[in-house]
Amino acid sequence: MADNLDKTAVTRLVELGEREATVLEHGSLKVMIDDQGGMIPELSTVKEKSRINAHWQPWFRSNSGKPYSDAEHGFFWKGNLLYHIAGNFPCAPNFGPGHFIDGLTMPPHGWTANLKWQFINNGIDEETGAAWALSSMKAPSGGTEKKMPLSFRKIDALLPGQSVHYSSLEIQNFGNDDLEINCGWHNTLGTPFLAPECRISAAAKCWTSAPLGGEFDATTRLNPETEFSSLTAVPLFRGGKADLSRVPPPIGYTDFVTGLIPESAHLGWSALVNPALKLAYLCFFTGPRDAAEDDIILRFNDLWMQYGGRPFTPWAPYEGGTDLTYCLGTENAIAAYSYGLEYSRQTKQLMGAPVTVLIPAGKTRTLRYGVLFAPYGGNTLDGGIDSLEAEESLLICKGRQDSERFAADTGFGILKEIQKKLADLS
Repeated sequence: MADNLDKTAVTRLVELGEREATVLEHGSLKVMIDDQGGMIPELSTVKEKSRINAHWQPWFRSNSGKPYSDAEHGFFWKGNLLYHIAGNFPCAPNFGPGHFIDGLTMPPHGWTANLKWQFINNGIDEETGAAWALSSMKAPSGGTEKKMPLSFRKIDALLPGQSVHYSSLEIQNFGNDDLEINCGWHNTLGTPFLAPECRISAAAKCWTSAPLGGEFDATTRLNPETEFSSLTAVPLFRGGKADLSRVPPPIGYTDFVTGLIPESAHLGWSALVNPALKLAYLCFFTGPRDAAEDDIILRFNDLWMQYGGRPFTPWAPYEGGTDLTYCLGTENAIAAYSYGLEYSRQTKQLMGAPVTVLIPAGKTRTLRYGVLFAPYGGNTLDGGIDSLEAEESLLICKGRQDSERFAADTGFGILKEIQKKLADLS
């Protein structure tokens, strides 16, 4: 049995902005999940007598409690997503900008990031002590559900003794035709955890910058559509190279790169280490090598480096103003860059890997995902994470000097068992 520090708890509450939310916590980790868009504004750990939150809390996030109205709010926020955005959130069936596809208007990053999830239930699993929450969503009514007939179920869980937030996202195609979609998790980190000289690491061995024709054309410092093998030497459009593995202060650029997760990987992963705070933030998920028939496999590490390159609202307080937004997306997805579902369907592959996932007619596919946020000892990970190995109950992070071990259910076995137990809840 877990001691009092590791005993899990689950609470329903209404947070700032009158958003209904679920909080999962134990002595070393707390996560708050909003019903609205599945946003996760808080993933925090204990630091001396205080707590450090890893996740991005945008200065421009609306906390009025009013529903988004394009007529009233569109001039500044330019969409429902940015009105509510915070921290980490699931993206499906679109990863990228809003657009018209399959006879319907698809919002930026899909319905899962824009609509309100229906809370079903929460509790503590008697066998494992895990705290869990279950919610669901269907494609919006009004004809949309006939054109892209998808439904979603999401489980969020916290296990005793582990500094990991686990999630499963089930996507069911209840139609008669197979559907190609995008899927991803939009992990976004902010201050005080994000700071200059933090180190970025990921599973990818081959990277590319985004091609021209997207949202980064006017904000990037990188050569467009250029492949490179390491984040430490990335070609710049004005010549020279930059080390993207080191987080700079705000520098007036917003960049995006995507990296291919190797086919041989048991786990896909991406990470940010803050050497001053001795804290590591690590996303991990089933890799291509261990894919089962019902798995959704994320093929790409995506880095959205929002370091002050957007002099327009809502990033700046007025059009032409100073971009006040400093954050980092350590995102992971199956998509072509962040250019949307239609672009992905047309592109088909990127660096030899598929950029859509097929949800067969009448079938369900599941994405299982973990986010660790924890302290590490000494200087083991100060230079970043060079590689990641998984044992049954451990994540072994290899740094330049030594290794750090974190307790984790790397095969998502407990999450799968909870998923089975909750299968009949609706």
